[in-house]
Amino acid sequence: MSYKDLYNEWLENPYFDEETKQELRAIENDEKEIEERFYKELEFGTAGLRGIIGAGTNRMNFYTVGKATQGLANYIIKMNGQDRGVAIAYDSRNMSPEFADAAALCLAANGIKAYVYDALRPTPMLSFAVRELGCISGINITASHNPAEYNGYKVYWEDGAQVTPPHDEGITAEVNAIDITAAKTMDKQEAIDKGLYIQIGGDIDDKYIAAIKKVVKQQGAIDKVKDKTKIVYTPLHGTGNIPVRRVLEELGFTNVYVVKEQEMPNGDFPTCPYPNPEDPQTFELAVKLGTEVDADLLMATDPDADRIGIYVRGEERGEYIPLTGNMQGCLLCEYELDVMNVENSIPDDGAIIKTIVSTNMANDIAEYYNVDCIETLTGFKYIGGKILEFEKSGHGTFVAGFEESYGYLVGTHARDKDAVVAAMVFSEAAAYYKQWDISLWDKIKELYWRYGYWRDKTESITLKGKEGIEKINNTIEKLRENPPKELAGIPTKVFKDYKFGTVKNFETGEESDTGLPKSNVLYFEFDCDCAAWLAIRPSGTEPKLKFYYGLKGQTEEEADEKIAKLGEATINMVNEMLK
Repeated sequence: MSYKDLYNEWLENPYFDEETKQELRAIENDEKEIEERFYKELEFGTAGLRGIIGAGTNRMNFYTVGKATQGLANYIIKMNGQDRGVAIAYDSRNMSPEFADAAALCLAANGIKAYVYDALRPTPMLSFAVRELGCISGINITASHNPAEYNGYKVYWEDGAQVTPPHDEGITAEVNAIDITAAKTMDKQEAIDKGLYIQIGGDIDDKYIAAIKKVVKQQGAIDKVKDKTKIVYTPLHGTGNIPVRRVLEELGFTNVYVVKEQEMPNGDFPTCPYPNPEDPQTFELAVKLGTEVDADLLMATDPDADRIGIYVRGEERGEYIPLTGNMQGCLLCEYELDVMNVENSIPDDGAIIKTIVSTNMANDIAEYYNVDCIETLTGFKYIGGKILEFEKSGHGTFVAGFEESYGYLVGTHARDKDAVVAAMVFSEAAAYYKQWDISLWDKIKELYWRYGYWRDKTESITLKGKEGIEKINNTIEKLRENPPKELAGIPTKVFKDYKFGTVKNFETGEESDTGLPKSNVLYFEFDCDCAAWLAIRPSGTEPKLKFYYGLKGQTEEEADEKIAKLGEATINMVNEMLK
């Protein structure tokens, strides 16, 4: 059926409500908009759905949420997991509560209990609830840090991580096998009366806060300087406000200043159209407040509070230095291992875990403290999977995990990135070093001195719509078929194609296996003394072609010069491929 036939079907079929039809009638003379909404179904990927809110098969709406949930319900029943129930959370985005209820009532109509949070909650609290309640699965309604017009639908499995093989493939197959009109539903009051719609809240919150407080290693340091440590925090109109402030207060921090303009939940994100802690615009109000109060640390969490960005105080009052996601991850790992080393408590089988596109400074940190550094594919679910492997095998102790896109985890209470626990640990680290008059910026400089001047960059090119996606896919295939033999004058040494699981050494001609699951990522290592590398992949959640690159210099100037050359050569190569 063509996109125009689907458009007309939605207008004529009594299954679709009048409000949806009115929205579609309003675009009847906009052929391109009709095509964008109906040329495909909103893809149910390995993490679920994400798209623009609106009517159409390629949009987030009650019908696409219903189809996804019915497919999930069918899979749960095939796995004989219907008696265990599904936990559901949602963030501050427009339509999040409504989509959460739609999912819950679809599950209920299939005889599966839905444990629904009574108000918005961070993503890591959903991960925690799945494990705490013994659920077979979890659903989180969120589009993370995307712009306001987006929403999404993330699926979790019983370990508290987003679904991985074989469950992701099984759920996707069930979703794709049914028509969008096949979703069951039932009356909410009837679901409540039958014990199929169960509200959760404060009790789970208390257990979550108690669990993350167990991660704290230096309460004594906090007690010494809690009145002197000043922290500015902004939840960016999202879910982090209550849990972040609560845990910091319970630990004793008395000088926590919240950015008032960004404190309350608001799905339109009026002060930050792109509510991503990576974006400097999101920190403008925090920097202003930080300057007023002379804060040591500025923190921002994204709408579903699974990502966090921090700025640290520089040498002068009012000078705040943004840390990249990679440097935040290294600071987090260094702090945890530094304290454990002082306490002589580093486990013999300790490990930090990072994704393949995150900085290789982490390898140097792991080597310094004699722990393993394990790499996974992009996506925090793979880090969660490694923690599960540790538990099942009895070998491996998780110290910390991170990905360059501002996601971190300390502790095993959740199996997804957790900005609440990260905010707590960064605050603890600020207090720990402050007792010796060492700032977090001093500590970052120490990392460079000890491990070398690592520079890591993440760039992306956004290409929206059907044509954009085709260009992205074509570019990846061109690079796969003709990998560059050199870049910025540096010969390519190793080419890894994670889609086919192959590693080719250009020097020796030897081929081997990546040892990781399949993923559409190309990775290049270059033959130089600066350990340069490059990775390219399409985004799994946005219409973007993403590329990551990094290297190490002996001096700051050398590192900056070399990373600029590598970045320029990468952009030129990618733009040439996009033609």
